[in-house]
Amino acid sequence: MGPALYPAVDLRGGRYVRLVEGDFARETVYGDDPVEQARRFEAAGAPWLHVVDLDAALTGDPANRVAVAAVATALDIPVQAGGGVRSIADAEALFGAGVSRVVMGTAALENPALVERVAELGAVAVGIDVKGEEVALRGWTQGSGLTLADAIGLFDPASVDAFVVTQINRDGTLEGPDTDLLRAALRETDVEVIASGGVGQLHDLVALAALREDGSGIGGIILGKALYEGTVDLEDAVRAMAQT
Repeated sequence: MGPALYPAVDLRGGRYVRLVEGDFARETVYGDDPVEQARRFEAAGAPWLHVVDLDAALTGDPANRVAVAAVATALDIPVQAGGGVRSIADAEALFGAGVSRVVMGTAALENPALVERVAELGAVAVGIDVKGEEVALRGWTQGSGLTLADAIGLFDPASVDAFVVTQINRDGTLEGPDTDLLRAALRETDVEVIASGGVGQLHDLVALAALREDGSGIGGIILGKALYEGTVDLEDAVRAMAQT
């Protein structure tokens, strides 16, 4: 079996959207019923769903938490959710809403000890969002001064269920993933690495599934715009990953 596929539902104002390179001014709205979309992904064979509250990522206000809860309770597959998870209370609310794994970005990088405390409540993934070579914070709007290696080194591996590694410059572009960045992540940690950003075609998924560094491979792949634009068919993708 190859990496698990994580179709993405990005929420803004209760609708599901996609941004290009994390730019809130470059938004495409794909629909206003995220539960229906999530059910379609589940029916196509997705083993996980990845949900992001974009409003919360930008402002810290969990504006789409009702929608996140509606998605999580509607599905039988596990849901991983992030965006603006900046406190234990935020994580508790998501776990209470039926989310199986929370994704923490800005708050985790600014206070790594918080991840250990949240990990006592449930599974935590740390989102490391890289713009070029610098890790970005606060909905990708601020630089951190950290490299990928710096960021991974902040955390106790025992507390982290996965690292979600995103190349912002590829996200929403369909131009292919940043394999150099992902190889670097695999070299830096034995924790599962989930790839995000740039997948545009089925061959991108096959290439990610084949990626190996120090004997480790990619554990998951987040799929967004490629599914919404129809350049990747999820059923085909699930089948391809089962054969790798």
